[in-house]
Amino acid sequence: MLVVDESQPSFSDVEYAQRRRVPKREEFLNRMDAVVPWGDWVKLIEPHYYRNKRGRRAVPLETMLRMYLLQVWFHLSDEGVEDQVNDSFAMRQFMGLDFGTQQVPDATTLLHFRHLLEQHQLGEAMFASLNARLEAEGLVMRGGSIVDATIIAAPSSTKNTTGTRDPAMRQTKKGNQWYFGMKAHVGVDAGTGLVHSVTVTGANVHDLDEITGLVRADDQVVYADAGYQGVANRPEILGDEHLSQVQWRVAARKITLKAMHPHEQQLESRKASVRAKVEHVFLIVKRDFGLAKTRYRGLAKNLHQLQVAMASANLLMIVRAQTIQARLTAAVATG
Repeated sequence: MLVVDESQPSFSDVEYAQRRRVPKREEFLNRMDAVVPWGDWVKLIEPHYYRNKRGRRAVPLETMLRMYLLQVWFHLSDEGVEDQVNDSFAMRQFMGLDFGTQQVPDATTLLHFRHLLEQHQLGEAMFASLNARLEAEGLVMRGGSIVDATIIAAPSSTKNTTGTRDPAMRQTKKGNQWYFGMKAHVGVDAGTGLVHSVTVTGANVHDLDEITGLVRADDQVVYADAGYQGVANRPEILGDEHLSQVQWRVAARKITLKAMHPHEQQLESRKASVRAKVEHVFLIVKRDFGLAKTRYRGLAKNLHQLQVAMASANLLMIVRAQTIQARLTAAVATG
């Protein structure tokens, strides 16, 4: 009988190793593979994962987790992930599949795995577990946060099986344009730009209504844009012993900014440079991960996806910071 040595590289592995340049997708996946806390996340999911004593053997948990993360990072449908892994060497390599002995888990298997994560709210657990690890490693600063919100559009078409729009989504006007969807509210560490809190609401909910869930217990300073004007005078802030003592550094409205003294304008510019860190998070989630539009119906499913995406954004920011530091160190070393 022919015995296959799984450690032996396949013909495709040897062929791809001869390339002159590593594609950006493969480089991204290699870097994320190195920083994702696989042990922590697998341990969180394992108590809820299938233990079939009869029937077909379950797909290894880490394989399904890797497939699900590909879905989040590239904003793909269940069928789309299956097709992409079959087509992409980088994705197959990331999942650790050898087509000579293994097949890509089908879309239905991924669907059931995603439902399992959503049912047990494991996206929230993964997000919290990662942040606890980052804090333990000294990668998170304390004392200050940035709060902000962004609109994530939802399909407004009624051409679906129910003939209706998502009842959990709402309509709102920003500037002179109307939007239909949900709003993602986040709290970001002012020192590092890493996300520590995330909630979702309908798009019509005011940013101020979610402020209490985005501030940490030891925050002394909170930065916010002009949409949070009047936050210090809200009843839930005045009635809270901690929040009433927080310094609320809220941006001035544009209409009053022009009339300010140059020194005051300079202070506003400094506040804006701090607030820019939260825009970086939105850039990663909406542009790099493609989460500019909801894929699922209901706030709960979309919150779960957003929690995993925010955890992944934290990891990506750490990867990029390490890359920049390595380049600076190399530049100094070469003189």
